[in-house]
Amino acid sequence: MNSVHILDCTLRDGGYCNQWKFGWDNAKKIVKELVKADIDIIECGFLSEKISYDKDVTKFTTVEELRSIIPENRSNKLFVAMINYGDYDAENLPQCDGTSIDGIRVAFHKKDMDEALKLCSAIKNKGYKVFIQAMVTLSYTDNEFLTLIKEVNLMEPYAFYIVDSFGMMKNRDLIRLFYMVEHNLSEQIWIGFHSHNNMQLAYSNAQTLTELQTSRSLIIDSSVYGMGRGAGNLNTELFVEYLNENYGSAYVLKPLLNIIDEILNGFYQRNYWGYSLPNYLSAKHNAHPNYASYLDDKKTLTVEDMNEIFESMDSDKRVEFDKNYIETLYLKYMERGQVQELHRSELAERLKGKRVLVIAPGRSSVDESEKIIETAELNDVISVSVNFKYSETETDFIFLSNLRRFREIGGSLKDKYIITSNLSEDDVYLKTEYSALLNDTEAVRDNAGLMCIKFFIDLGVKNIILAGFDGYSHDTSENYARQKMELITKKSVLDAMNTGMSHVLSMYSSKAEIEFLTAPKYLKLS
Repeated sequence: MNSVHILDCTLRDGGYCNQWKFGWDNAKKIVKELVKADIDIIECGFLSEKISYDKDVTKFTTVEELRSIIPENRSNKLFVAMINYGDYDAENLPQCDGTSIDGIRVAFHKKDMDEALKLCSAIKNKGYKVFIQAMVTLSYTDNEFLTLIKEVNLMEPYAFYIVDSFGMMKNRDLIRLFYMVEHNLSEQIWIGFHSHNNMQLAYSNAQTLTELQTSRSLIIDSSVYGMGRGAGNLNTELFVEYLNENYGSAYVLKPLLNIIDEILNGFYQRNYWGYSLPNYLSAKHNAHPNYASYLDDKKTLTVEDMNEIFESMDSDKRVEFDKNYIETLYLKYMERGQVQELHRSELAERLKGKRVLVIAPGRSSVDESEKIIETAELNDVISVSVNFKYSETETDFIFLSNLRRFREIGGSLKDKYIITSNLSEDDVYLKTEYSALLNDTEAVRDNAGLMCIKFFIDLGVKNIILAGFDGYSHDTSENYARQKMELITKKSVLDAMNTGMSHVLSMYSSKAEIEFLTAPKYLKLS
């Protein structure tokens, strides 16, 4: 019968959901409750020399800082921190004296294996228990993995891990890797498993390990409430209950539920984590989960679009997140397609001496509809709605740059459609070049409302009236005229969009007179 131990990584892996800003009191309380729950190993956060210390953040620059959240009564628990290879010089570590962390987990990619193992040896020489975390373990060939195990045996760490960094590991993959480790790793070294839940397999894979016939000591990583980047991790509270019921373990559930109720629920409401189609796609394509988050935050792509972008990625670029690379792929994908501007001159002529009323789908487009209708009916006004059909009055045109919105509206009004070239439809009034309407502000580079404004400025319009340009509230139910258009995304993304839109609108106001017909709640012209 194997011996199963739980390592809770809430304060470290969970920190990807809140920038590690748990707050000092909350971090201490989480550690205290994990001790009460009888969790075997408690990970307190990251150790890095590339940051400035903030006591409310679970990233630390010294082991002395880590000591501040470790209780005096350690209850025979192990306390550890993680170092990403390259973030800390082992020479700056003091000797382990039992007053702070007991162990250090070293995470590294395959390309850094040799140097990372040297770091592990140096840390062990300082008296710390070393946990070797071979990230994206499935990226190793069998020969490479066996070579790694052989090198690990030479330095004899406390534990060696199978790491499912992208949540893509199937049951058969885990079993294959485990038996390679069990048959070749020195018997005194514990075997660990760290998983993510992109394919909802973290729980079943952890169960598989506990059911294997082995005398090995196992460590299974988890986090309370599954808190972790993207799809999150194995849930501590769920897995300890499974161990209690099936293996006679005696973990205490109530302290874990207290952590969720009193601390983590608030973080979840502000920045949710869990299974999603984008996270599934990143796992399916063996790609870093940040790629999924990046594409999902755009809110311009269907699942099919995201899948095509993942399929176009170079295999050697998938393991580590490269923001410039994915931005280039995204723009290249969106710039595909041909323009169809047969009516451009006709439209430019029609716009001469006219003001353009641009109606976005914000809540004010309904709340202040009388004002909008009155303006739209003026003889010197051309009206255009953005990414939706305005139900309060008929507009002269509909501007579309988002495939999702295009599908929602349907094709019955194609003679009114002004669309961007990333959309595949050709039988429309006008199809203009997508890339020509982009701006330089990342958060709103291809915001449909801003693209529409630039389109009309480029056609020589000097007076633009904005309606329904409210900006974005953290309460997503307040943002749109129609509930089904709600934009569910991170608060930080919404804030960046508000700031970005205000900046670009101010910039465009130097090229045309721009005025708000409906009062914006979160935007302003400087």
